[in-house]
Amino acid sequence: MILPGLVSLAFYRRKPTGLQVALGLALTIVLSGVLGYVSPPGPLTRVGSVLLAVVGGVALYFAILAYLRFRYQSEGGSPPKPPPSPPTA
Repeated sequence: MILPGLVSLAFYRRKPTGLQVALGLALTIVLSGVLGYVSPPGPLTRVGSVLLAVVGGVALYFAILAYLRFRYQSEGGSPPKPPPSPPTA
């Protein structure tokens, strides 16, 4: 389930465009669905495994996307202020 979330790290180095977000989300949903489908059987049915994988992949995708947005937003703030000049007497 971690692999689909890493899609966002591969696509976004700076601020992503809307198209990048949409394509990354679509790729994450497809990849999560495939991974949920081929996962070994457990207490969930195949449909349950796919739904759980998709929900987990999308949640991880948006968590990483929010982290990247926060990280680059804090870097792109206002320029640093120059140090104050010493007082003249």
